[in-house]
Amino acid sequence: MSRAPVRERLRALLLIVPLLAFLAVFFLWPLWTMMMAAVVDDTVSRVLPRTAAAIVSWNGQDLPPPQVRQALVEDLRQAGDQQALGETVRRLNSAVSGFRTLLTRTTAAVRDEGNASSIDLASLDRRWQEPRFWLALKDAVPPYTDRNLLAAVDMKRGADGTIVSEEPGASANRLIMIRTFLVAGIVTLACAAIGLPYGMLAAAVTGWKRTVLLLAVLVPLWTSLLVRTTAWFVLLQNEGLINGALQAMGLIDSPLPLIFNRIGVVIAMTHVLLPFMVLPIYSVLLSVPRNLMQAAASMGAGPLRAFWRVLLPLSLPGLLSGSLLVFMVAIGYYITPALVGGANDQMISSVIAFYAMGTANWGLAGALGMILLVVTVILYFIYGRLSKSPQLLGA
Repeated sequence: MSRAPVRERLRALLLIVPLLAFLAVFFLWPLWTMMMAAVVDDTVSRVLPRTAAAIVSWNGQDLPPPQVRQALVEDLRQAGDQQALGETVRRLNSAVSGFRTLLTRTTAAVRDEGNASSIDLASLDRRWQEPRFWLALKDAVPPYTDRNLLAAVDMKRGADGTIVSEEPGASANRLIMIRTFLVAGIVTLACAAIGLPYGMLAAAVTGWKRTVLLLAVLVPLWTSLLVRTTAWFVLLQNEGLINGALQAMGLIDSPLPLIFNRIGVVIAMTHVLLPFMVLPIYSVLLSVPRNLMQAAASMGAGPLRAFWRVLLPLSLPGLLSGSLLVFMVAIGYYITPALVGGANDQMISSVIAFYAMGTANWGLAGALGMILLVVTVILYFIYGRLSKSPQLLGA
């Protein structure tokens, strides 16, 4: 008898194995890869292992001892993987400009020289007498680094190891991140301003009227995001339907700038994300007794006072849940700002795509993605706590 429950549990476990494998391959593994790319930087240590082991004992002052320079010569002579060597050159050149030509010239020279022990790096290139190149090499040796995470917020480590801000104009990641949260906040407020009365109206009516109101929300939700964004691209352009209608009615003389700016991004994102605000509010208001407003009116409260003291507090769980959902989805938007927005309206997802596909800087792309993931997870836990809070649910 005891074996039967065990077999049932094993059978149930086998049924969900495909789902677990799907989640592991297409969700957990990409997240893990992204996080590792943000903190792992073993490019230099893999190509220059002897140098990595020898330079650790150097105190970073003056020039490194002869054994460090000899280790670098041996590593450059035996570096057979040209692709890995090229990645090392790019990594060091990003730290100190000029490292690309320095390593390329030095590698060619040490491979042409027959006796490696007699090679003097300073005679090959005088830049090896500058400590800044050796310091960059020492900083790039550790396999784990916070360089990408700091660069994601326009920070870096100074010569003394302390965290300092980047020079003005060197990077704009922090500005773009602030812009992302600002646009997401504006879209959330716009969705709340439209979604709250719409959800109340949908919950107040019955029959075919409620069906029509819900379909008006659900049909756009079922439509492709690219299709909806392209439709707004057509509507908002200078020769689009909106400007054409306003000019036909004589309200404006010239087209309004509604596209390739912040206004167009907010309008398009508000339309796309509005169902995520309306549906939580509607579901909460369905559980509110319909006679509460009548009871408030019978006790002398006017419509506005009854709304403020009765209906609005009862709708707060749906409003807060919808706001968190809209904000979480909005901070990761890519297609809508890319098509409708201008150069100063791109959000953090566009920057991640640029670093990943444009410059192949997977470390910085992973760091920005990790920050976005952490913010989303925190908001998700807040959403979970609010949805289970007895005070907010009125229990």
